[in-house]
Amino acid sequence: MDAPKRLVVRGLYRYVRNSMYVGVLLVIAGWALLFRSPRVLGYGAAVALFFHLFVVAVEEPSLRGKFGRSYEQYCREVRRWVPRVGRGRKA
Repeated sequence: MDAPKRLVVRGLYRYVRNSMYVGVLLVIAGWALLFRSPRVLGYGAAVALFFHLFVVAVEEPSLRGKFGRSYEQYCREVRRWVPRVGRGRKA
């Protein structure tokens, strides 16, 4: 797998920094609703906590080190988990 050499800020990444994780959490939330399962909802909460801790402790420091100022600017403009309504980073 060849990691990008430039910061990718197109597509869904214009609206939320962790769109793949958000997608996984939405699928789990959908399962919880479909099966009306508090257990699945609890599982989703645990996964969300793991994702958050991993992103804050591992991914973000790594990206700051790799992309520097451009990543800092991106963090100021785009939220980590919940997109701003009507606002996104310009492509």
